Amino acid sequence: MISIDSITEFHRLVGLPDPLHPLISVFKVSEMQFEETEVWKQFSLGFYCISLKRGIGSKVRYGGQYYDYDKGVMTFISPKQVQSVDIPHSEILGNIAGDGYTLLIHPNLLYTYPIAENIKHFGFFSYEVNEALHLSEKKEVYIAELLEKIREECAHIDRTTQDIMVALLELLLNYSKRFYERQFLTRKAVNNDLLTKLEQYLDQYFDSEDILNNGLPTVELLASKLHVSPHYLSDMLRSLTGQNAQQLIQDKIIDKAKEYLTLTNMSVSEIAYRLGFGYLQSFNKMFKRNVSLSPLQFRHFRNSATKPF
Repeated sequence: MISIDSITEFHRLVGLPDPLHPLISVFKVSEMQFEETEVWKQFSLGFYCISLKRGIGSKVRYGGQYYDYDKGVMTFISPKQVQSVDIPHSEILGNIAGDGYTLLIHPNLLYTYPIAENIKHFGFFSYEVNEALHLSEKKEVYIAELLEKIREECAHIDRTTQDIMVALLELLLNYSKRFYERQFLTRKAVNNDLLTKLEQYLDQYFDSEDILNNGLPTVELLASKLHVSPHYLSDMLRSLTGQNAQQLIQDKIIDKAKEYLTLTNMSVSEIAYRLGFGYLQSFNKMFKRNVSLSPLQFRHFRNSATKPF
């Protein structure tokens, strides 16, 4: 795998002049000239990459998924993520890049700003490419204007340039977050179907030997079963239910624990084992944190409440 660590190196690989600022660059994707080379078969970038693209002639593979940009979409790639580009012909292809903008930001640009830490909390940097942000024409124009403003700032190197570029980047990320939240709502039918499949899978998992053999389900396991990325799953669930994937798993554990405590004579240790806990203390702690009663207190309360007069 090839690691492209500097923005200048990337510019040279795609036939662009060296960037005016070594730590940030905005360019039109139509300006790139891809050559068929081993570099694009598997590579990673040492910087963030945000793209607004339309009409791409090649397919980009990222995180195990392929995506072709037939409409205006945004993608967000964090440093060190493995990518590949499938170039369709063995010739120099200047027309595969399509239309739109690409923004490259090296982490060193952000180190003295709060965004250096905050950018890690924008989950869409870990989405698969097939979970890209689809933009309406109006939103696409707005994002393009923001990217053009950042591009203009790159040409004006003075004392306030970096502050302005970082402020514009924060604005871009926050609008992207808003647009993603709206996308979750506009695709509610599809996402509700994912939620139904998730709940069915959890029910099957807890009722099967999988829980004994593999332990508690993880967000990564659920995401792989639903063919989405873990961050996308959590953000989608938060939009629909107000809870992320980890919280939903905990709720399912508590529901099953209550069921066993109420309807069976299993000991608390047996229930903890049946639910995939390696340590009884961990189960007791989770249960009390969520129910405000220990498992034994809950069982006693339920048994007392259900006794006939």
